[in-house]
Amino acid sequence: QVRLVESGGGLVQPGGSLRLSCAASGSIFRIIAMGWYRQGPGNQRELVATINSGGGINYEDSVRGRFTISRNNAENTVYLQMNSLQPEDTAVYYCNARAYPTPTKWDDYWGQGTRVTVSS
Repeated sequence: QVRLVESGGGLVQPGGSLRLSCAASGSIFRIIAMGWYRQGPGNQRELVATINSGGGINYEDSVRGRFTISRNNAENTVYLQMNSLQPEDTAVYYCNARAYPTPTKWDDYWGQGTRVTVSS
């Protein structure tokens, strides 16, 4: 089974920075893409950023220019550098991996979430 472990969340003041990390482990044949999603109070989970195996990146409009997603393919790890954080960024951030556990079929996997709180 594919497992995802996130770290790096916490409390930060507006304008501050945090760096989230997510490491995938387990029975992985190939990872198609990894990304970050978030869910704030009373909101549905939304895409923040994704990066595919070829390096293609997508950002949600509100984080573009402030957040940077990157990866270390050798260690199946994805990072999210978050700068200029604002209160509206407060949410639980979830790591996602779309991966082939075997060569025959892919599936989506999710981490447990790491909480980010932006407040004075």
